[in-house]
Amino acid sequence: MSGNGVRGRAVEKVMAGMRIDEAAALSLFGLPLVELGALAHRARLRHHPEALVTYVVDRNINYSNICVSRCRFCAFWRDESAPDAYVLTKDELASKIEETLALGGTQILLQGGLHPKLPLAWYEDMLRFIKGWPIHVHGFSPPEIVYFARLAGLSVEQTISRLRSAGLDSIPGGGAEILVERMRESRSPGKCSASEWLGVMAAAHGLGLRTTATMMFGEGETLAERVEHLRRVRALQDETRGFTAFIPWPFQPGNTALGGNEATAVDYLRTLAVARLYLDNFANLQASWVTQGPKVGQVALFFGANDFGSTMIEENVVAAAGVSHSMSREEIIRLIEDAGYQARQRTQAYELIG
Repeated sequence: MSGNGVRGRAVEKVMAGMRIDEAAALSLFGLPLVELGALAHRARLRHHPEALVTYVVDRNINYSNICVSRCRFCAFWRDESAPDAYVLTKDELASKIEETLALGGTQILLQGGLHPKLPLAWYEDMLRFIKGWPIHVHGFSPPEIVYFARLAGLSVEQTISRLRSAGLDSIPGGGAEILVERMRESRSPGKCSASEWLGVMAAAHGLGLRTTATMMFGEGETLAERVEHLRRVRALQDETRGFTAFIPWPFQPGNTALGGNEATAVDYLRTLAVARLYLDNFANLQASWVTQGPKVGQVALFFGANDFGSTMIEENVVAAAGVSHSMSREEIIRLIEDAGYQARQRTQAYELIG
């Protein structure tokens, strides 16, 4: 293992199963890749010693692409006047839900843009309509909820409570990007702040809703800012224990105003591994095959990930950036089994199915 100094002490701590601080986490980015992966896999086995990898069958339903935020890293949003702007009809929603159920799906990931004209009652009506089917609604990222609350003149807690009463089951971690204000002010000034993102999650946990946490990296942040993101997420998890999983993925620059170069597979695996070593209070880390492709997703199972994520019956946001990886349930099972694990379908709460 690596020698003396901060990095050496960090390695000693993670080998012993001890909590590491931010300086230690930052130092671990400098480890040789294979050594870092071995440490992360060791930590993964402490959480999940069984030779098992989970996945979920669901689809992303983007109810609208109309958005006033205009984030520079997003290729999905449209102005209301754009020829390809849309808001899904109930018939379109019904068709997507029925297809998801027919394919063995158990949930939908429901997200859209920050629409300037839709009232909170519209979202409540959509939720009640969707709950006419036996399906879990994992919906509305923190930026959406903050925006709904502002338009309605309500608190975040009141807004979440109303959405929950209408049928919302859990909240995804979208819109986190990097939870550092410097980055948010330059990349997504029209979106909620880092503190507001964390506030939504704290409020949801307080109301009994489980959520996920995410990080989109590679958009110009420093490694120290990635670690700061992890620090803020870990601190909230210490308080609430409301996060079910952490999902890091790299920024996709295609067709965006921000542009730049895509993060490499090595950068992705390093970041995943450091997250596994630092986030000692998260049971589950998800591999990002949607952005990295199936083979890197498979390798991620040895860099800290214990979950292969979703079959993604439908995915639109990453695809808008020119990245389109898709896999059937059978392909996901094969990749997991080829890596030496048993594949098991799960719910959003990580309960095994069958």
